[in-house]
Amino acid sequence: MAAMLGLNHTFVSEFILIGFSTFPHLQLMFFLLFLLMYLFTLLGNLLIMTTIWSERSLHTPMYLFLCALSTSEILYTFAIVPRMLADLLSTHRSIAFVACASQMFFSFTFGFTHSFLLTVMGYDRYVAICHPLRYNVLMSPRGCACLVAWSWAGGSVMGLVVTTAIFHLTFCGPNQVHHFFCHVPPLVKLACGGNVSTVALGVGLVCITALLGCCLLILLSYAFIIATILRIPSAEGRHKAFSTCASHLTVVVVHYGFASVVYLKSKGPQSLEGDTLMGVTYTVLTPFLSPIIFSLRNKELKSAMKRTFLSGIVLQGSPRGWFHGRECGG
Repeated sequence: MAAMLGLNHTFVSEFILIGFSTFPHLQLMFFLLFLLMYLFTLLGNLLIMTTIWSERSLHTPMYLFLCALSTSEILYTFAIVPRMLADLLSTHRSIAFVACASQMFFSFTFGFTHSFLLTVMGYDRYVAICHPLRYNVLMSPRGCACLVAWSWAGGSVMGLVVTTAIFHLTFCGPNQVHHFFCHVPPLVKLACGGNVSTVALGVGLVCITALLGCCLLILLSYAFIIATILRIPSAEGRHKAFSTCASHLTVVVVHYGFASVVYLKSKGPQSLEGDTLMGVTYTVLTPFLSPIIFSLRNKELKSAMKRTFLSGIVLQGSPRGWFHGRECGG
């Protein structure tokens, strides 16, 4: 649907998400695959959150941040995947203008919150390994809460800036979005006016600056961490210190590895189907892998899950608070 705008243009009031309609014979297979991965993502993250909440020994800053990360991951996938699954079974793939803007806002908000929380987790590991005597002071309950709050606030600001910039453009031509959700590049291609390239460049610079800033801070944290670990005299001590970072570092590599492939690959004229398939890596695959990595590579969390669920003990007693006395210090 489109409303008239002037003599020769129409104002787009809804968009058509092309998504996977270019793969008609694979849509049912895609639906079943993505549904299973989405359900596993939800259950995996809920399992992590429930374990952390019920196990008093995990009421420390590192696991508080992990719980916040799982929350952002659930909300991020919820903003994109259910709509994608519905469209895979439907022939009516239209999405209202306001709904499209809302989806972009929430996907960018939770996506950048995820990146900021990964950065905060890197800082937490840096303080724990490089400044262990000051850990209780630097990572106090109030400090931890502030870091989480600033991550969510930063993600919200990024979502608001990107969405406002894109949806202040004029859409007056075709309304077919060559993607399975309202993402910036395919929407920019539908915009008209003299300021489109300027807005696209500005949004790109803001996003890349934020992501590279997070990535550089994480790399800097691990540079100091590695330097400190190498000074530990015993091999056992070095292994123990690095094992506390293994799951976080693996998730960071996966997160930024897929992001770099998606955003740094060449944009050829016949890359529409490729863009759609690549979009699956950061909307479905990365969230799917994250709880697996944290569950398998974090021995403390894995043993807590076994105690809580495999032993038949489920949420004993009433929920307890996050921090009591020195628990925030780990």
